[in-house]
Amino acid sequence: MCGIAGIAKFDVHEPVEESRLKWMRDVLRHRGPDGEGLFVDGPVGLGHRRLAIVDVGGGHQPMTNEDGSVWIVFNGEIYNHAALRPGLEARGHRYHSRSDTETILHLYEEEGERSVERLQGMFAFAIWDRPRRRLLLARDRLGIKPLYYAITPRELVFASEIKALLAAGVRAELHQAVVPEYLATGFVSGEETLFRGVRRLPPATTLSWSPGQDTSPRRYWQLPAAGRAGGPPLAERAREVRDRLASAVHSHLMSDVPLGLFLSGGIDSSGLLALMAPMVKEPVRTFAVGFSHREANELAYARLAARSAGSEHREVVVSPEEFFGALPRLVWHEDEPIAFSSSVPLYFVSRLAREHVKVVLTGEGADELFLGYNRYRVTAWNERLGRPYWRAAPDGLQATVRRLAERLPRRLRRYAVRSFLALEPGPRGLFCENFAVFPQALRQRVMADASLLARDPHAEALRCYEEADGEALDRMSRADLQTYLVRLLMKQDQMSMAASIESRVPFLDHEFVEHVVSIPGAFKLRGWQTKAVLRSALQGLVPPAILSRPKMGFPVPVGAWLRGPYWSMVEEFILGPRPAARGLFDPSALRRLAEDHRAGRASHGDRLWLLLNLEVWQRVFVDGEGTALAMKAA
Repeated sequence: MCGIAGIAKFDVHEPVEESRLKWMRDVLRHRGPDGEGLFVDGPVGLGHRRLAIVDVGGGHQPMTNEDGSVWIVFNGEIYNHAALRPGLEARGHRYHSRSDTETILHLYEEEGERSVERLQGMFAFAIWDRPRRRLLLARDRLGIKPLYYAITPRELVFASEIKALLAAGVRAELHQAVVPEYLATGFVSGEETLFRGVRRLPPATTLSWSPGQDTSPRRYWQLPAAGRAGGPPLAERAREVRDRLASAVHSHLMSDVPLGLFLSGGIDSSGLLALMAPMVKEPVRTFAVGFSHREANELAYARLAARSAGSEHREVVVSPEEFFGALPRLVWHEDEPIAFSSSVPLYFVSRLAREHVKVVLTGEGADELFLGYNRYRVTAWNERLGRPYWRAAPDGLQATVRRLAERLPRRLRRYAVRSFLALEPGPRGLFCENFAVFPQALRQRVMADASLLARDPHAEALRCYEEADGEALDRMSRADLQTYLVRLLMKQDQMSMAASIESRVPFLDHEFVEHVVSIPGAFKLRGWQTKAVLRSALQGLVPPAILSRPKMGFPVPVGAWLRGPYWSMVEEFILGPRPAARGLFDPSALRRLAEDHRAGRASHGDRLWLLLNLEVWQRVFVDGEGTALAMKAA
């Protein structure tokens, strides 16, 4: 795991300024405290910060091939590099290290841009081909590793994190057109970011540039077709899932330094622990995080999984004071507003793990692959109710059913109310707006500039949904894999790297992903049971109490905190004079929203969290206040 950065000047006679390249590289020091490197070849420069994981003594970057004609900076891990090496050596390539970085170089010499299709792992890299005067940027298939870039009239700049582009002189300016998408989903999907002019290289994409030519992106991988109904029974499919997942876990143990596992006590991380434990010589080191708030604490389940596997277990409990005190610094690390409040405890457990290991495995990706989120169940409920026909029912009947639904027990009410209040049939209503943080009507109420609402905030998710095949749940899964998950992976990367620790995601081994997406949704969501085939695969490995428990996500009691002891933060960062002066939102609408939450008339915790973080982000980056921002708490 490392940090990479680079500059390519459009005027071949204009050399790269080493001082700018160093600024870019060194703002990423947290990503690579073990080493640094720089390479400048006239109009092109590459910078690197290293976190040494494989071939600790060698593997320094930027790295070159035998004759110095090709140079690379690389972030990630290539799990099949040892398998590729003998074939490359047989073709005459001479290795000078044991690193996976060198395998990428030699594979590129043999196969050019298509070499990326042979790589198994997580990666973002840049290759400068001196004879061809070509710069190649590449990102892994699922978007596990980040890569951002900006194109100005004079140059192309790229880096692992946006803050390195800002260090190169890119202006930090809010991209107002994407604010409605941020309100709807909590993030910006596709290539755009909240920074005007800053783009992210999409997953499974390469971008090629040469002097005098336009940048040329190419998508090199697609999710395979969805599986059809029928085929092998659940038990047989579960056995294959277990075998394939075990193989993915084994490949992800490649390391020359100590490694461990983030353990939430859920099915995904507990399953990884059960598979990992017999593969290593010593007890697995596991790490968990929680809060003292009773409803936001899964530590008991993490301890149960740890005892079952015999792991060496450690925990950290985060106080509200620590949570909010870390927020501005973590917004700086995450580059964009912290959409998911779970980012904050993720940082604290990463910091704990860094005291004992340099690499951790995590369960990210399983929910999208195996239909683990509650919204998949809600969508199935909608479909069973014949949602399109329900909208044709008389208004009086609809109102009566709504009133009855509000009286149901809490868990049942969640499904019934969601079903009856969906805005429209089809994926936009049932998949997008039904689960928007700020649904359309609320976006219209709070946004001050109505012209910004003309852009569809769900366009990217709907594009992925419509391009997919299969049943509605399969399409939802594929859309989430290409939008929602990509943002979760950036949270995972940036919060772990903020503590200088590498995180790996075995569920997102691309061959495992290809297999799981080919399993029909009926084997993943069976009745009300999510992740059915995964639960079956892990029977006998994971304690029954964990296999049968409902999904909690990562509960963070932000709503309760903002309603009570941290209301002053709402006053300062949402209702205060500075956010009002920005002109993005209607102050009176925000006041009503906040007061309804404070009085308990509504639950707007997630919405207040997004608004608060957007303001903190603007103060850190747009206003230039950086990590010294003082958070005011009661």
